[in-house]
Amino acid sequence: MRPASTVRRRPRLILMTTLVTAVLAGCTAGPSVRPAVIDNDGKPDPGGTTTAQQVPLPPLTEPRSPSIDWEDCDEATRQRLGQPSVPDTLKFSCARVPTTLDAPDLPGRGLSRLSVVKTGGGPIPLAVVNDVDGEPGSLYAARLAATLPPEFLQKFSLIGVDRRGTGTSAPVQCIPAEIRTDLLGGDPAAGDLEGVVDAARRAGQQCAIELDDSQVAMDSWRAAGDLEELRKQLGLDKLHALGRGDGSKVLAEYAVRFPAQVGRMMLDGLPDPAPDAAAVQESVAASAQATLDAFGADCIARGCPIGDARSAVTAVADRLRSAPATTTDGAQITPGIAMYAIYSGLAQRSRWVELAEALKTAQTGDVTPLATFAEPVLKDSRARPSRLDGTIATKCNDSATRLSAEELTRATTTLRDKHPQFGVFAAQQLAWCSPWPVRREPLPPAGAPGAPPILVAGTATDPVTPEQGTGRAADQMPSAVTITWQGAGHGALSLSPCVADATRAFLIDGKAPVDGTLCPA
Repeated sequence: MRPASTVRRRPRLILMTTLVTAVLAGCTAGPSVRPAVIDNDGKPDPGGTTTAQQVPLPPLTEPRSPSIDWEDCDEATRQRLGQPSVPDTLKFSCARVPTTLDAPDLPGRGLSRLSVVKTGGGPIPLAVVNDVDGEPGSLYAARLAATLPPEFLQKFSLIGVDRRGTGTSAPVQCIPAEIRTDLLGGDPAAGDLEGVVDAARRAGQQCAIELDDSQVAMDSWRAAGDLEELRKQLGLDKLHALGRGDGSKVLAEYAVRFPAQVGRMMLDGLPDPAPDAAAVQESVAASAQATLDAFGADCIARGCPIGDARSAVTAVADRLRSAPATTTDGAQITPGIAMYAIYSGLAQRSRWVELAEALKTAQTGDVTPLATFAEPVLKDSRARPSRLDGTIATKCNDSATRLSAEELTRATTTLRDKHPQFGVFAAQQLAWCSPWPVRREPLPPAGAPGAPPILVAGTATDPVTPEQGTGRAADQMPSAVTITWQGAGHGALSLSPCVADATRAFLIDGKAPVDGTLCPA
């Protein structure tokens, strides 16, 4: 357990009395069958009372006059999901939602289409938005539905959203395969990233040719605008939604743009809003190292054969540096690609056993199992577009930071020395954006004043959205109610029964947890 002193204490909008009363009753009255919870033992800041207008949590109301035409897509969705499969009891319907491209040079103009998938039989639509570099929202929602209690799908229909530029929502596909490989080529022992920067320059040039106006229209602010169009076509007065990682960022920006339309929202891991991109990436590297240690401890507890996890990762990188290996289908795996694969595996807690076996075989020269963790970015097809193209476009458009060659070299050296396994991996994401078109619009304001309570979940050891960054983001949201799972992996909702129960109570019953609640690992 973390020391009590690490629990955040900050001013917070006082939630409506009915919510607080309900939560206090649920936490203190008699024996409980709810999962164990460690309550925040810190005292409220005496200066925390705010004069901001208190906005109640909206009720759940059924849609009125929806305009979306749903079509059965059960078989097609299951083919997209592949393995692991989801239960046959889940059924899927698909639709395309027209939205506005709204490129900077064409404000309010241009056509885009959003691909959405519905599952669950509940009367209330609940939008689901995932990380831009993760599984498309439609597929993430399908897998999430398989982990939720039946009560959830009796109340809600999950609407998985392939955010613009990903999945089947006009996916960004502009980077040639050989450049994509070079973009992931940052060797963990490297002192500079000249090769990655050159690959990023060539990628940016190719994307400018392929995408034209849409190159700079792939960002979280405009993705939030897509959700507003989705809300209207769903026939909802308020948008109820779940977000994970970068998907949470989209919902946070939705709350800034459309506070009066915010319904019940849960943000599972929220990216750090700090403007210093190098500092943010250092936090990512540190959290990735901590997750590697947590993975190693878990592995030892299960009796897995890789020994010390840090040593195993270093051994794989050293072997590939001296003798790059290829997979059974001919893909070359470099130390940089191996680090991406390991990082991806660490983020997916449900695949830790698979990752341990992949590291074991990679130490003997067989990299095919490890390479499966990097397939979603290395392989590109019409049915399964690479996630890397949309990731670079969105993250670079979301950031105003462009480092010079000298600044990037300093950042790379610093990160490598502090975080031997993942420092260069984190630095290469700074390199991706160095030659990308500079953002001309101001960054969105923080805060979302006027929004109702929003549940923000953090994970103590999260390699994608580190807890400290999630805390900073929540600090900027006056109505945020925070809950933290003290485990490891990316996203707490599907990993912590405590967080899942609090989410159910918040979304279905309208009961918020005590701000700062801790859930045990």
